[in-house]
Amino acid sequence: MPRRAEETRDRIITAAVALFYGEGIRSVSMDAVAERAGVTKRTLYYHFQSKDDLVAAYLTSRDQPTLDRFAGWLAETDGTLSQKIEGMFLRVAHAARHPKWKGCGFLRTAAELASTPGHPALKAGATHKKKFEAWLAGVIREEGLNDAPLRARQILVLLDGAISVALVHRDASYAEAAGRLAADVVKARDALANAPRAKAEAARQA
Repeated sequence: MPRRAEETRDRIITAAVALFYGEGIRSVSMDAVAERAGVTKRTLYYHFQSKDDLVAAYLTSRDQPTLDRFAGWLAETDGTLSQKIEGMFLRVAHAARHPKWKGCGFLRTAAELASTPGHPALKAGATHKKKFEAWLAGVIREEGLNDAPLRARQILVLLDGAISVALVHRDASYAEAAGRLAADVVKARDALANAPRAKAEAARQA
């Protein structure tokens, strides 16, 4: 794609990100996206054949930046894995206190499009969530902990649940509460995994 055309496409996606996240998928028209991007509707449809394609591109564009943000939050938190996990939830709580925060764009899009299975945006959202889960599993596995896929899934459920409930109530403390639970789950499973080793060590020293 020529550089100028690529820049135009990026400008359209940037406009779509702001509008779709800020106002919702169904309430935003292609005319509104074209106007915000500063392009004609003809140019918009040259780059995206349908609104469905544009919505999918919107979510795809948020995939890696979202992963990078959470990875950064995890890395910036000192301490054990459980403390880092809780720190990630605390950063979500901090973000949720911003007046313009509107939750997770992937979850909100899935809710809006729940009646249209097979929609390309739903596939993009599912791909992101699986990628996020795999990233968490990798972090956990690097710590030498057992059951990394299961732990990652439990944390993701807590995270998505916390974001959704915090949005419903406009109360960031739900994310903080979920973070404590996520930390406790990691600690509990660590203790369970280390129990046989501790028992063997005690027997050796007896």
